[in-house]
Amino acid sequence: MEIQGKTALITGGAHRVGKAITLMLAQNGANVVVNYHSSAEAALKTVSEAEAYGVRAMALQCDVSDVDSVRKLAQEIVDAFGHIDILINAADRFERHPFPTDDVSVWRRVLRVSVDGSFYVSNAVAPLMIQRGLGVIVNIVDLSAWQPRRNFMAHSVGKAALLAMTRQMAVELAPAVRVNAVAPGPVLAPPGYTDEQKERIANRTLLKRWGSAEDVAFAVKYLVEADYVTGDLLTVDGGEQFGP
Repeated sequence: MEIQGKTALITGGAHRVGKAITLMLAQNGANVVVNYHSSAEAALKTVSEAEAYGVRAMALQCDVSDVDSVRKLAQEIVDAFGHIDILINAADRFERHPFPTDDVSVWRRVLRVSVDGSFYVSNAVAPLMIQRGLGVIVNIVDLSAWQPRRNFMAHSVGKAALLAMTRQMAVELAPAVRVNAVAPGPVLAPPGYTDEQKERIANRTLLKRWGSAEDVAFAVKYLVEADYVTGDLLTVDGGEQFGP
């Protein structure tokens, strides 16, 4: 798909990897809608940076785990832009919790965003794409979809479900809509990581270094433009999955 002149919705598009994807799409000529839940200030800053590329941009608040809020979001975008051509499901909650546990609140919060939210947004947007005869959906997963980490039960299960959803949606929505996923590795350190932690993680990769959010955005660009690729996964991890 040619990015120029298209309209893109990026959930979680206000910061970190989501922001890099938003700005990449804007730089390549797409009008962008930044969906955020509580990061209003960051979303408005991202919108301002996107508009500097000469495209239209707007920030819309929406809790993607609320199906009625998602339907309203989709309608607001159609009212403003007329259509939605590209959807990036990047919204996520990254929370640690032990298992077994007496507190299932983290499980519910994480899966409501990563699984329910991605389903609700895709379900609202897909009919608009089918009606126009074209569309691209890219879901952001990570290595935990097939390499589980201790104390991240909800996150790992959520990403595995999103990867399965990617393949299922590719089957359901073909041939009009292509659906793929990107799995970033170490591209942005969580807040508070020490230099020692960063070095240890870098050494787990074959390239012995961290990547960047822009590396992920470049992979998303490829999948948006690659018209003969659907139901696939592109890993951007510096070879971490094959490292020591």
